[in-house]
Amino acid sequence: MNTARLDALFARPGCAAALAVACNVLWGCAFPFIKLGYRLFAIDAADTASILLFAGVRFMTGGALVWLAGSALQRRPLALPRGRVLAECCALGLWQTSAQYFFYYLAAAVLSGAFGSILNSTQSFLGVILAHFLYGQADRLNARKALGCALGFGGVLAATLGNHGSGTAGGVVCMLLAAAIVTAAGPWNKSVTHKADSFAVCCLNLFVGGLALALLGFALGGRLAPQSVAGLPVLAFLAFISGGGYVLWALLMKNNPVSRVSVYGLLIPVVTTLLSAVLNGEPLWEWQYLAALALVCAGIYLVSKPDQAAQRT
Repeated sequence: MNTARLDALFARPGCAAALAVACNVLWGCAFPFIKLGYRLFAIDAADTASILLFAGVRFMTGGALVWLAGSALQRRPLALPRGRVLAECCALGLWQTSAQYFFYYLAAAVLSGAFGSILNSTQSFLGVILAHFLYGQADRLNARKALGCALGFGGVLAATLGNHGSGTAGGVVCMLLAAAIVTAAGPWNKSVTHKADSFAVCCLNLFVGGLALALLGFALGGRLAPQSVAGLPVLAFLAFISGGGYVLWALLMKNNPVSRVSVYGLLIPVVTTLLSAVLNGEPLWEWQYLAALALVCAGIYLVSKPDQAAQRT
């Protein structure tokens, strides 16, 4: 399928909605599958070295998948940037992948899936606040977005009531740091993609960031020893979530208004909570989680909802 036909397919409203759902369901799978991977590789919450090695291998593989996808779409090997742009892409990978997932994976080891996902959703609301200061009138924080942020942070507060939301205080801090890092990386990522092909940027982002995590984990004595034949497929699926999720989202954002697809982000905490119960036996019907999910999803809907003027255009 050539690029024009692919763009036309992704631009169809029905197809765009289905693929946006698929993409966010994939991302919602990440947290529970990470915790499942820890069990299948016998990685203890205190084994920081093996946690980092596990994360690094995932993102290196994800970066390779993005390179293959970009090469297939362009029908030639994906060209990588050079010089200063290459250095900037590598630096972005160290920040957005290495630093973010250093904290994210440590948090995943000690937080329940539902609570971790609710905490991580703060990036949606932090991004709205950051955009207000970075882009001014073009992306101003209005009353609707402010209400959405208030509901979202209210959901996080509801989830923390009692026993740190089925986790530890350190895990809470790590997940909030991960959310803050990815929020701060957003404008930088957007700037870099104006200088180089977006697939090349993501390939380097994932691969360089993953390589740094893997080297650090290996240097600290980490090891990967699957205890079940299911271990490697789970790791491969996590890599696909990184690479495949990015490819889908990049094509959706290229061919659709942001408001048409961003609202489906409310599926992520819902999918994470349900899968965490199914795969990892975590509690589902706790009132803190139900209240938090309702508030967070309502907040994401409000901050993602397009303005009336934008809808008319």
